[in-house]
Amino acid sequence: MGLKGVIFDLDGTIVDVSYDWSRIRAELGTRGIPILTYLSGLKEPEKSCKWAILRRYETENTTQARLKRGMRGFLNLLSQEGVKKALVTNNSRENVEFLLQKFDLKFDCIISREGGLWKPSGAPLVDALNKLGLVKEDVAVVGDSVFDIKAGREAGIKRIFLLSREKKKFAGSGAEVFRTVRALQHRIQELWTRGGDRE
Repeated sequence: MGLKGVIFDLDGTIVDVSYDWSRIRAELGTRGIPILTYLSGLKEPEKSCKWAILRRYETENTTQARLKRGMRGFLNLLSQEGVKKALVTNNSRENVEFLLQKFDLKFDCIISREGGLWKPSGAPLVDALNKLGLVKEDVAVVGDSVFDIKAGREAGIKRIFLLSREKKKFAGSGAEVFRTVRALQHRIQELWTRGGDRE
């Protein structure tokens, strides 16, 4: 199988951020429900109030975000090889545009939460496939969380790569975990060289 496209997550993947999700979920009172699903089901005025809380945390972390080491070179390599790049994030379009402008990054397709589709559903990834004109066998998912694994699996994408220093956390998930962008890049180049996955 060749690799014609890569679908990236944003926070924790393209950029390093320091969200304290436990604190955010506790302040919002999500009761174990995914944040966006929880907020979308609220009624006013609670809905607007809690969306404002989330946006406050997002803005703070977005302004402090740093481009992950080695990511620019990796993205440039994909472009040079003709591999299409999609960005699928549960973050807002406003924050996405801020970060892309700040770090001068470009993607062939961008899907943020405003489209009404968000992870862990596989729907936004399927949407990205359609926009890129690719099929699930052509692409890999690159993320950093269980949400990325669940979304990739639901979309039928087999190659799921995570950037994380917590390899044990994802044991048994079927995802390949890499501590650095350089290690991930080597794996992608291996796919190009061998034309497929490891036996």
